[in-house]
Amino acid sequence: MAAPKPEEISHLPMDQLQGLEYCIDSNPSWGETIALGFQHYILALGTAVMIPSFLVPLMGGTDDDKVRVVQTLLFVEGINTLLQTLFGTRLPTVIGGSYAFMVPIISIIHDTSLMSIEDNHVRFINTMRAVQGALIVASSIQIILGYSQMWAICSRFFSPLGMVPVIALVGFGLFDRGFPVVGRCVEIGIPMLILFIAFSQYLKNFQLKQLPILERFALLISITVIWAYAHLLTASGAYKHRPELTQLNCRTDKANLISSAPWIKIPYPLQWGAPTFDAGHAFGMVAAVLVSLIESTGAYKAASRLASATPPPAHVLSRGIGWQGIGILLNGLFGTLTGSTVSAENVGLLGSTRVGSRRVIQISAGFMIFFSMLGKFGALFASIPFTIFAAVYCVLFGLVASVGLSFLQFTNMNSMRNLFIVGVALFLGLSVPEYFREYTAKALHGPAHTRGGWFNDFLNTIFFSSPTVALIVAVFLDNTLDYKDSARDRGMPWWVKFRSFKGDSRNEEFYTLPFNLNRFFPPS
Repeated sequence: MAAPKPEEISHLPMDQLQGLEYCIDSNPSWGETIALGFQHYILALGTAVMIPSFLVPLMGGTDDDKVRVVQTLLFVEGINTLLQTLFGTRLPTVIGGSYAFMVPIISIIHDTSLMSIEDNHVRFINTMRAVQGALIVASSIQIILGYSQMWAICSRFFSPLGMVPVIALVGFGLFDRGFPVVGRCVEIGIPMLILFIAFSQYLKNFQLKQLPILERFALLISITVIWAYAHLLTASGAYKHRPELTQLNCRTDKANLISSAPWIKIPYPLQWGAPTFDAGHAFGMVAAVLVSLIESTGAYKAASRLASATPPPAHVLSRGIGWQGIGILLNGLFGTLTGSTVSAENVGLLGSTRVGSRRVIQISAGFMIFFSMLGKFGALFASIPFTIFAAVYCVLFGLVASVGLSFLQFTNMNSMRNLFIVGVALFLGLSVPEYFREYTAKALHGPAHTRGGWFNDFLNTIFFSSPTVALIVAVFLDNTLDYKDSARDRGMPWWVKFRSFKGDSRNEEFYTLPFNLNRFFPPS
């Protein structure tokens, strides 16, 4: 028997991911586009409801306050998503709320000057204004780094090898929002996970009028089925005598969103009053803005691959970070109780549906804005138990992580240097944040616990983030360890053509600004 040829046992590296039905600038029919946009909107609800549901009660807020914050967050998410897809990177990315801002915001909530306020409503309003002020100040970091092109300069130190742990941990780093949350209500979570995988993978060839309806709308169909099943369990009294925590995770009527939501309410800037400014609060928030920047950089790289586009050139990436800074400024002005970052779960959904169309994401932004103003309807969808979203995260976060690992095809993984860098960066990127989480859970404060609260917030926020730790380790090792003789092993010959806008002819098709704006902002 003849020995197999090299091309029969290996696969050539490919700039663009194959097998996608629609890439960044190709669009499904209008009906399909609207349905897919609604699906992305439903997925974005998970984080948009979870963050305010956790933070508002700590601030002394009521269910009415929680609903108002959720509506405001969705409204600003819609605006930021439109801005990013039109004028930022132009990649099909939903700009959602970020968990990176939790550490500094919780620190502000526990500030002694705010905790001493006895009236809960006054404490909620004052805390919200303090968070707004910190967000407004901290947003300037991304605005400056983005529009000055400083982040473009920094990104020249990135290689395919250095980006692998960062992008992979944008997905893997969120493992605690996956099955640990599913386990809180297995009778809903496990069926949801099985149903979503069955529809999106095993039954993906089932077609209705030449449309792979189960693959394309696996999320909508499985959520509808399991949500109805959860409602049936709730209505039948299955959770009547169960512990409070189980009821909170399983019941469909525990969120108290629908009864508290107004029929129509349009969020507006400074709706909570004038923001207050404190240097210590702002400095802690700066760390969250830096974490958001790094996580979004990894997510943009993943989204470009799942949209069958080329990696965004340095100046396009920097432009997107600048607009994301504007987004965090809007978060501060409107009072959303968190900052902005790229929604990793929505990036994963691009791969699950095999539709990377920019228009679909713009339609989903329209749904966010529309339903945030029609309170009752938005609250209806937002009452989906979070366990259902966690089941979907198990698949979508894993998909984003695997896209990061796919960048290894451009590197030499027979090199001990590369194996060392990838292995150490991945391990520390998971291990260090886990240590910070465990320490905080036991001691009720982070490992950084000095008299300087701003210093504690800064360090604890940075090291709570898996992609941030991975970037620090991977980029440092990649640029200091035998870097002069390892350009080919690192994947630089492939990467270098994507550094500048004119380095690849396809960049113009994917990243040119609309309305002929490139005349005023010529690409570099």
